[in-house]
Amino acid sequence: MRGNHTQTKFILLGIADRPCEQTPPFVLFLLIYIVTLVGNFAIFTLVWVSPSLHTPMYFFLAHFAFTDICYSTVISPRMLADLLSEDKTISFTGCMTQFLTFAFFATIECYLLAIMAYDRQVAICQPLLYVTIISSRVCWQLIASSYLFAFLSAIIYTWCVFGGSFCGPNRIDHFFCDVVPVLKLVCSDTHSSEMVIFAFVTINVVGTSMVILLSYISILCTVLRVCSAQSRARAFHTCASHLMSVSLFFGTSFFMYLQPPSSHRSLDKVASIIYTMVTPMLNPFIYSLRNKEVKGALLKCRRNSSATGNIEEFCHLGHEQSMCSVKANGALKY
Repeated sequence: MRGNHTQTKFILLGIADRPCEQTPPFVLFLLIYIVTLVGNFAIFTLVWVSPSLHTPMYFFLAHFAFTDICYSTVISPRMLADLLSEDKTISFTGCMTQFLTFAFFATIECYLLAIMAYDRQVAICQPLLYVTIISSRVCWQLIASSYLFAFLSAIIYTWCVFGGSFCGPNRIDHFFCDVVPVLKLVCSDTHSSEMVIFAFVTINVVGTSMVILLSYISILCTVLRVCSAQSRARAFHTCASHLMSVSLFFGTSFFMYLQPPSSHRSLDKVASIIYTMVTPMLNPFIYSLRNKEVKGALLKCRRNSSATGNIEEFCHLGHEQSMCSVKANGALKY
């Protein structure tokens, strides 16, 4: 890292200032973290032990659940410990490591959301070509590319944030080491670093959100053309729940990282809580645990029998279109 780092440690100011205000958020965030771990770990384990879930959709969901576990664990344990401790210091290396891992998993989350939206778009709009387009090899290539791009982006983010000179205050007005509060402590000029961060956030966040938006628009157009009224209602309900989770994650990310540092206000911590803690907790319920096939796999594991739950399709077309022939290949398991 470049620059003269005279600071060897930082102080995280956290969420609450007074000790009497720290117990309620500690209990709340502990419950959120436990639900996040249990829900995502259940999905991750279930996908790998249930042969009926060995499809591209659940392959991506398993990686998504793993990312949510890691993504939340980077932030939550440290924040919970600080709520109970008077000593909120974190070393320079520890702060840099926390930010690097946070940026890595947050970027992976963006790419996985885009990949899952694209997977749904191909399954619904091009069902006869689904097996060819979303092959096992393509699945691994998409996952590997996501991890590679996320790692390179995280390195660049970390270089830009921690590459300056920290010779002044060391109090970070946040509950973890994030871009804006850390850059405020840099003594040297940060304009070039901010421009680089803005450019990469635009590529990673705006680019993936556009893929998601276009994919769901294509899905809805296809559903409106070929589905019955009942099927359209189910599809809209599913799309709405997915888009709610996506909107929470990307909306708060836009708010945090695509505005000038001088524009940030007290709502930054609220926005950070939403995309670091709330969305990882909601994702298992929105993407998996509401799915009848997942419930069937859970029931099968619990009873240890050969019976499986019935499949609830993302868009049940019955015999209306040949699209539903993809069911036999496990492509439309939504």
